[in-house]
Parts: sequence; C-alpha cells; structure tokens
Amino acid sequence: MKFSNSHLSRFDKDYLTTWIETFANQPVSSLECSPLKGDASDRKYYRVDYHLNSSPEGPLSIIIMQLAEIEPEPDFNIMQKFLKDLEIPVPDIFDFDAERGLIFLTDCGDTHLADEINTAPAKTAHWYKKAIDIIVAFHTRTTENMTADCPAKELFFDTEKLMWEMDFMLEHYVENMLGNILNPDKKNKTRQALGLLCQTLSDQERVFTHRDYHSRNIMVCGGNLKVIDFQDARMGPCQYDLASLLKDSYIVMEDTVRKELLEYYIESMQQVGKKIERDSFYKIFDWMSVQRNLKAVGTFAYQSKVLGNDQYLQYIAPTLEYVRKTLNSRRDLEFLIPALKSAIPSLKAV
Repeated sequence: MKFSNSHLSRFDKDYLTTWIETFANQPVSSLECSPLKGDASDRKYYRVDYHLNSSPEGPLSIIIMQLAEIEPEPDFNIMQKFLKDLEIPVPDIFDFDAERGLIFLTDCGDTHLADEINTAPAKTAHWYKKAIDIIVAFHTRTTENMTADCPAKELFFDTEKLMWEMDFMLEHYVENMLGNILNPDKKNKTRQALGLLCQTLSDQERVFTHRDYHSRNIMVCGGNLKVIDFQDARMGPCQYDLASLLKDSYIVMEDTVRKELLEYYIESMQQVGKKIERDSFYKIFDWMSVQRNLKAVGTFAYQSKVLGNDQYLQYIAPTLEYVRKTLNSRRDLEFLIPALKSAIPSLKAV
C-alpha cells in the first residue's frame, strides 16, 4: 500500500525518510509504510518498506512500535536489553525517539508460531520444543541473572495480582458479556474459591515469566524463533508460561502432544540440574492453566464489550473447554466446580 498519513499521529513520510537516510547513511529511493495488526494491545505497529539507492533490487524493512503513552524510558527497552544480554532471541532496537514515543525494531516478518503450526502441523513438536527451550532459558539463566533495574524483578504473580485478573474476568465476561449478575452471597463464594486457587499459585517458587507467552507472541524468522511482547514480564510459577503456551487459546493441541512437551520441559530442566517432582509439577500446571484460561476469557470479553473488538470472541469457547476438561480431570479442583458453574453456566457440562 502507499504511504498514508491517515493512520499516523506522530510521524510522516518526511520524518521516516530522514530517519532511514541517517540510519543507512545513504539516500532513500522509495518508501512505503503500512499499519500492522497488534494482538489485544494498546500499542500501534507499522512496517516501513524502503529501497536505498545502493540496493534497488529488493526492499529493506523495519518495524515501528508506537507506544500508547510517551515515556522517557519504556519497560520494553529495558527488558529488551536485559533479555538480549542473556542471549534470549528478541528483536533488536535500532533507535528510540523518546519525544515521539517511537521504537525502531528488527522486522521479524509476519509468521507467528500459530501460522507455522497451521501451515505444517506435522512439525508441531519441533517448533514447540524450540519454544520450550526459551522457557528453560527464562527459568534458569534469566532468573539467576536478574539485575536490579529489570522491571520484572519486583513484580509478582502474587495472590493480589492473580485475584485482580479473576475479578477482571468476573466483571467483563460473567457480568458484562453473559449478563450474569451474581448476588452478593454467590459472588463471595465464587471469589473465595478463586482465592484459594490464586493463593496456592502464589505460594509457588517464582521464576522469570514472559507473562503472555503464546503462539502469537513468538515469531518464526529465518528458521528460528523470536520472542515479542515481553515488556510486562514478572516473577511467577514455572508453570505460568508453559500454561500460556500449551493451553493456548489460538492453537488447540492433542493431549498426548502436550504431555510430550511437558516431559520435554522437565527433562530439559533436569539436564541443567533442576530436579522437578512430577506430581506436584503437573498439579500446579493444571491449576495455573485454569487461572490463565479464565484470565484470557476476561481479556477477550473486555476487548469486545469495552473496546468494540469482536475478533477474539471465537476463542472463548475453546478456552473454556480447557477449563472444563481440567476441572473434570482433577479431583483436587472439585472445590472450584460449584463456584464456576454458578458464574459460567456453560461449564455445567463438567
């Protein structure tokens, strides 16, 4: 598409031409800019395709992230440097225009992990093992080398944060989307049950977690993976990112494949000297997945009812199916069933 200023609020063609010519140290012969779709984000993204006089045969490209608010030192930049220094595969930052809130990034292409799996499902285990290798790096060298200035260091998935997410779900999905206004007694009982879930998760040992590690925040680029959208990382249970990845709203995998991948994680951790007790590990994985899936449902409802974005509604049913199957398979989660049936009638099939 041709360059259009109608989508842009903080830059124009002249600004980009000047920036690229300064960056490349040579003239630009042509330039096009197009907006990209973000994933339930308040940031805006653009791809700039350009030709230099010295390379007319094929376009070069960069990505521009436009921050929602002007910040002198965004968490994204701090986290990117922290992760890159630890050899986590993240996009490079070429420049940051603090006055305009623009971050210039490596273009990692358009192929998300979800796209790659849909195109070549036979390679599902191959790509997911690569993604789990990154989780292992999060849980070992990233966790062990936390710096004082890392934004994740003092942010936790504690009871307060986890319950905030559950209240968010109750407000936006149960009340606003389903129209199910719980009376004070039912709401209190539902929150008490969810509170026990969240307290148990909060009590677990904490490691570095990406916080939104799913198939649309992992890019396939040049045969390797690149991790994006990492600015909200915080410390939480080791099962958090695993639940995000393996009980992903966008890619539903077979239970046997998920079990294979969880065993791959356990074995990979054991190879670096981290012993994992399987029974407790699998228990917390399932408990964490229930919380994480309910949180996702709340986000999808918020996107629809508050922001008018209905593209995520199609993912509510498969996400709730995860919850239904987990509740049905774990006797230690029976305490949640009456509360969730009351709040979410479609779970009555449990």
